[in-house]
Amino acid sequence: MELQQLRYVIAVAETGGFTRAAERCHVVQSALSHQIARLEKELGARLFDRTSRRVRLTDAGAAFLPAARQCLDAAERAAAEVAAAVGEVRGRLTVGVITTVAAVDIPAALDDFRRRHPKVRVSLRVAASEVLVEQVRQGAVDIAFLGLPNAVRPQGVYARELARDRHVAVVAPGHPLAAAGDVDLARLAEEVFVDFPAGTAGRAQSDRAFAAAGLSRDVAFEVTAVDLMAGLVRRGLGVAMLPSAYAPRLTGVATVPVADAPGRVEHLVWSRFSRTPAATAFLAVLGVAPDGAGGGVSPGSRPG
Repeated sequence: MELQQLRYVIAVAETGGFTRAAERCHVVQSALSHQIARLEKELGARLFDRTSRRVRLTDAGAAFLPAARQCLDAAERAAAEVAAAVGEVRGRLTVGVITTVAAVDIPAALDDFRRRHPKVRVSLRVAASEVLVEQVRQGAVDIAFLGLPNAVRPQGVYARELARDRHVAVVAPGHPLAAAGDVDLARLAEEVFVDFPAGTAGRAQSDRAFAAAGLSRDVAFEVTAVDLMAGLVRRGLGVAMLPSAYAPRLTGVATVPVADAPGRVEHLVWSRFSRTPAATAFLAVLGVAPDGAGGGVSPGSRPG
């Protein structure tokens, strides 16, 4: 069994076809098909069901895929460790971010990292904070930037607090509240809301504040993308609450200070148990000690 064969199997499974997998792997389709056929013969089982319309994993293929990924990851990690031992950082770096990250200029940090370590391949994943924490714990993401309610701390990972912030109300320019000097939660509770899905950390920041004030509100629209949230607000379909450090990035909306606004804390998190040379190098760019002790200020940081 060869590593290249594992790469081909993973590519077919992820792209859903031999042609797209060959394009991803930069090989001709016949060569990729031949290598997978060789592997299937060696294993004594078909990994894919092929029809003229689609390619899908067989039961054997579905069982084989997680182990193939683990094997390939281990091989790439070993190569990266050898390179690091002779002073070269290579391999892969997977960075998770929330849509409203504001404490760190992520493109600037990655630009700095890329100039120092050009042989590292970087993947960015956008997801909710609770999803990213779990992915860091499982090793699927190396480093993640989160936003959590004030009283919540990431569990099972190393964490560094980056910034504290308070929410503002985000309304359409023609909304009656747009001209208000400030508002409170009691006034906002009269409005229809656009917010993140229930159960997410982004939603919990507002839900907890309204509950603590003994107030209920109508969340008519639940969305995961902030640009869509802003679009709904611009149309006058509802109001939103977002961190004050992030809200100025939105166009075509007005922001209003909230006297008793909910707060949030942005965190940087990384694994306690498994850290690649690339992850260690990125933490160094951010000015953070990899063992969770000490550390500096992240590049492009903004006050909370």
